[in-house]
Amino acid sequence: MFLKKRGGVKLERIKGYYPYLAGIGMASIFGFSFMFTAMGLEVASPLELISYRFLLASIVITLLWAFGVIKLNYRGKDVKPLLLLSLAEPFIYFVFETYGIKYTSSSLSGLMIALIPVAVTILAVIFLNERPSLYQLLFILLSVAGVIFIIFMTGSEGGKSSLLGFLFLLGAVLSAAFYTILARKFSSVFSPIEITFVMMWFGAISFNILNLIEKVIRGDSLSSYFSSVANYKVLIPVLYLGILSSIVAYFLNNYALSKLPASQASVFANLTTVISIIAGVTIRHEVFYWYHVVGAIMILIGVWGTNYFGKAYEIKALSEEIH
Repeated sequence: MFLKKRGGVKLERIKGYYPYLAGIGMASIFGFSFMFTAMGLEVASPLELISYRFLLASIVITLLWAFGVIKLNYRGKDVKPLLLLSLAEPFIYFVFETYGIKYTSSSLSGLMIALIPVAVTILAVIFLNERPSLYQLLFILLSVAGVIFIIFMTGSEGGKSSLLGFLFLLGAVLSAAFYTILARKFSSVFSPIEITFVMMWFGAISFNILNLIEKVIRGDSLSSYFSSVANYKVLIPVLYLGILSSIVAYFLNNYALSKLPASQASVFANLTTVISIIAGVTIRHEVFYWYHVVGAIMILIGVWGTNYFGKAYEIKALSEEIH
């Protein structure tokens, strides 16, 4: 009896690590996604790459459901909130992120995404009435100062296209923060895979409609809709982004959000940043200037402090509540 109880406790302890392992897996996949996106954009337009990605993702996830690999149950549930969530991400997020990568680089895009936990903390003040501590506020300002420093230095060197890219990436950060808060809220009603399923189909339909409109405006033949996929520089990113980044990574992310507070789950964006910078500089040989390093240090320290003192503030508040 004792051994059985002890074994059960050990199993529960192991299961307690699952959300963190999911977060690490998600961050690792997303970290390389910036590099694959940059690779695909060498041939395809941003809308082409996004539409192919989510079309593949929606087909694969539907096949998984059809063959009984995953289970979905929307009976008696209002799915309209999931449409709002999907509007924030993938729709708005990937429009901004893809154009942001196009006008900057995969490594700098990954760096900007590190701001998501900070944005989540700020939005939590507005929408959840969660007041940050003084230390959190100071570290938030440090992260924002890091971004402003990079933008200022980029602008002083005449990088107008990079400034436009940074604006797109800031939009991506805000939309991802909205998604994080909404996903955390709706995870009590929907399973991680149910959220992921709606997100993939919302992305597939919306992005392919936009891609069709763009091709019609340009006067392109619709018979050549998938012509760019024949190029390996598009095919490989579409496979990686459509299956790993869209289905696997988002499932892991939604699972982590269903088990962890939004502020803790969003901190895995730090690991995404580190991986994306290393991949961009070492594999794609992207230029990373001294002011990028300084700004990166300011952003990462700011993000760490925001989350570290956020957890300390929660523990203190809980202690005061108990006493």
